[in-house]
Amino acid sequence: MELRTIEPFIEYFDKVRARTMRVVQCIPPDKLEHSFGEDRFTLGDLARHLAVVERYTWAECVQGRPQRYNGCGREWADGLENVLALMERLHQESMKIFSRFTPEDLAAKCLTPEGSPITRWKALRLMVEHEIHHRGEIYAYLGLLGGVKTPPLYGMTSEELRATAAKI
Repeated sequence: MELRTIEPFIEYFDKVRARTMRVVQCIPPDKLEHSFGEDRFTLGDLARHLAVVERYTWAECVQGRPQRYNGCGREWADGLENVLALMERLHQESMKIFSRFTPEDLAAKCLTPEGSPITRWKALRLMVEHEIHHRGEIYAYLGLLGGVKTPPLYGMTSEELRATAAKI
């Protein structure tokens, strides 16, 4: 599906980010820096990564600039409240950049971090896919912790869907 104007994207991505924020807010503060293995992102790293890569990789590349990603460690934000604030702040910066794109801008090419040309609206679509991928990791990590209640992604849980289907 081609993106011809930026407004539908802005609305869509804000909804994607809201769903991501709902699950990030479920991270127990004492588990923020818990790792599930050597050389694996912690839950905090995943949240900071989403914030930093959106702003300093995707937002830079779609402007025709080189990416400026420099990791996602605790130096960016330490503690859950600070991580949430970082995510909000960098998302707003990115959205301000994206909101300036005209239909012509969306149809133009930019370069991926690897240097490959890509249509700008396709790069934005990849950014959303990247976020959804990492949000899934956060859900999985929280499930592995056990006992962490997470929100259903779109409304109903699997159990609620089964119960509804059983009534039919």
